[in-house]
Amino acid sequence: MKSVIEVSNVSKTFGKGTNLNRVLDECSMYVNEGEFVSLMGASGSGKSTLLYLIGGLDREFEGRISIAGEETHDMKDAKLSKLRLEKIGFVFQFYNLVMNLNVEDNILLPMTMNGKKKSELKKDLDEILAITGLTEKRKAMPSTLSGGQQQRVAIARAILGNPSIILADEPTGNLDSKSSAEIMELFSKLNTEKGLTILQVTHSEKCASYGTRIITLDNGKTVG
Repeated sequence: MKSVIEVSNVSKTFGKGTNLNRVLDECSMYVNEGEFVSLMGASGSGKSTLLYLIGGLDREFEGRISIAGEETHDMKDAKLSKLRLEKIGFVFQFYNLVMNLNVEDNILLPMTMNGKKKSELKKDLDEILAITGLTEKRKAMPSTLSGGQQQRVAIARAILGNPSIILADEPTGNLDSKSSAEIMELFSKLNTEKGLTILQVTHSEKCASYGTRIITLDNGKTVG
């Protein structure tokens, strides 16, 4: 199988002088194309830190990370931004919606800010609204939606540009058990039907069970 995420001997330290905290210690892992991998570990183990390094949201680390065969460590900002826009969709614990924009405008926002016209995106938008169960809510404002529905909007926004990889940081962290299960079922559907590669950070064994493989962070290193 083709590896689309490769982490090789990555270390990450926070702090200065004598007050140093080595969160990741020569950590290595991979995610193959089409996998749905769950990254688990104790609170403070560095799960989210590793996810942000993989996504290029934090670039200060030692070691090597490659996305779709391209190493990101020394990549120029413009090229990294292009890689993120084309290859990676991000989903966070907090939905990060623009509260004065309706559902479809929230979904379209990153692409329209990048110069795409709404008319060019209509077919993809309609399809994604249907997949995420938001067709009837397309004109609704975020304040009228449940937490689960708001997270669906965030997921729809993440997949509009047809990325090959989804990075999700505790995507059910603010949801009740019913909404959490619905979001995990949606991720599973996107993985199996659209072939999206998904790497999610989660503390929930139940959420992790929806994936195809579990990697555990322990003392700054990965197991599994």
